[in-house]
Amino acid sequence: MVSMVERATFGADSADAILFDLDGTLMDTDDQAVERLARRLQRLRWRNPGRAARRLVMAAETPGNAFITFLDMLGLDAPLKSLSNRLYAWRGLRARSDFRIMAGVRDMLSALGERYELAVVTTRSRKDAEAFLDQYGLRDLFKALATCESTWRLKPHPAPVRYAAKQTGVPVDRCLMVGDTTVDVRSARRAGGWAAAVLCGFGEREELERAGAHVILEHTSQLASLLR
Repeated sequence: MVSMVERATFGADSADAILFDLDGTLMDTDDQAVERLARRLQRLRWRNPGRAARRLVMAAETPGNAFITFLDMLGLDAPLKSLSNRLYAWRGLRARSDFRIMAGVRDMLSALGERYELAVVTTRSRKDAEAFLDQYGLRDLFKALATCESTWRLKPHPAPVRYAAKQTGVPVDRCLMVGDTTVDVRSARRAGGWAAAVLCGFGEREELERAGAHVILEHTSQLASLLR
């Protein structure tokens, strides 16, 4: 299912570059986080640990994004970089060789890479981003990587999106940012670009609509059909 929040303004010919978030968009790390927490709850003899873990992780996602937004308003993104690295370590999501790719994403990227400039915009480190792309043989498809080391400010600040646009050589108003959270949507909108939200991460449709997503997809793999 595709929801066109601003059906009259966005079209397949609106963008020349596509910028992708990683977690919950290209990488299936949300399920990894749930499984890791479920194992911990199981050791505590928690009832229905899998269901409880998913609810806990989902409940933490929106406040986490709100915290990032708050730090952005105060200009405190630098401390966030250290904090985010610690959180990734706690969740077991540091750079390694067992990243999971979202179903259908590999073929989608190959198809889109023939017509669009592709880039990654993530709060992860460059090491993590490169490890994921190398694991699935995708590095050559991407012209730019905007990571936590690339800009002084992080999403939802527009700096990462503008940095990726500059690296691809495409004007930011011709770039489509694809992500699963309001942080991704707000970063794109503030930069002056297009925003596509996906529901295969932890973002909720209502909050993504309020944040200003131009398009909402059930899954990242649907992007190729939308832009054909």
